[in-house]
Amino acid sequence: MAAQETIYEVVNRVATITLNRADKLNAWTATMEKEVRASLDEAERDANVGVIVLTGAGRGFCAGADMSLLSSVAAQGLPGGDREAVSHLGSSLQREGGLPDFQKKYSYLLGIEKPILAAINGPAVGLGLVIALYCDLRLASDGARFSTTFAQRGLIAEYGMAWMLPRVVGLPNALDLLFSARQINAAEALRMGLVNQVFGPDNFLAKVNEYAVDLASRVSPRSLRVIKRQVYGAMFQTLAESFDLAVEEMVASLRSEDFKEGVAHFLEKRPPVFKGR
Repeated sequence: MAAQETIYEVVNRVATITLNRADKLNAWTATMEKEVRASLDEAERDANVGVIVLTGAGRGFCAGADMSLLSSVAAQGLPGGDREAVSHLGSSLQREGGLPDFQKKYSYLLGIEKPILAAINGPAVGLGLVIALYCDLRLASDGARFSTTFAQRGLIAEYGMAWMLPRVVGLPNALDLLFSARQINAAEALRMGLVNQVFGPDNFLAKVNEYAVDLASRVSPRSLRVIKRQVYGAMFQTLAESFDLAVEEMVASLRSEDFKEGVAHFLEKRPPVFKGR
């Protein structure tokens, strides 16, 4: 069945997933969630994809959960018992392998083996900010805006944001953003480390694509896969455990085809041809 609320395309080893409800600033729906998950699964399986970009159509990245759903809950309450209605919100996805922490709704992005770049072209608020946080890197247009919004709606730090946001921006900044629910611009987001880079709106997507293509073509896919797993896994490890795992991974990398190609292309002064093995 054709996607209704997203667009998926692969060019130059970069899979781009575009949230496609521009008239609603790409407000998040159950349909969109299913389509994004399916696209991410497809990109992860595709050997011709090295990097994944998640962005929004039109003027926004994602304006949070669709307000029609929130309005219905506010007016009528949760369907069924409260516990039963809420229990599915953080349900596990039963992905094979990986830590249980990366099996939850939205946190599963951290368990996807390929790098995910959030190309934030406009407002990323509420649930939209949650999703951006679970991407590996965040690249923003200088017209982007960010807000947690939850406290202004009588809600709480949703979907693990209380764990994730302090690790990205530090505890004081995280508490400021969560308590006040104030809106910040791209410059302040860059200052506090919420985004990695900021580009002008005229060449924003071109710059994001340039970064993504460079990552997909010049770097070993195997290295990216292992490093991503190391970095997120280290959040649950002691230094000694992280060190010992690095030794094991180093031995494995020295036996890999990508290591041999990494040395060969450098000595031969040519572009690399990595296979991800």
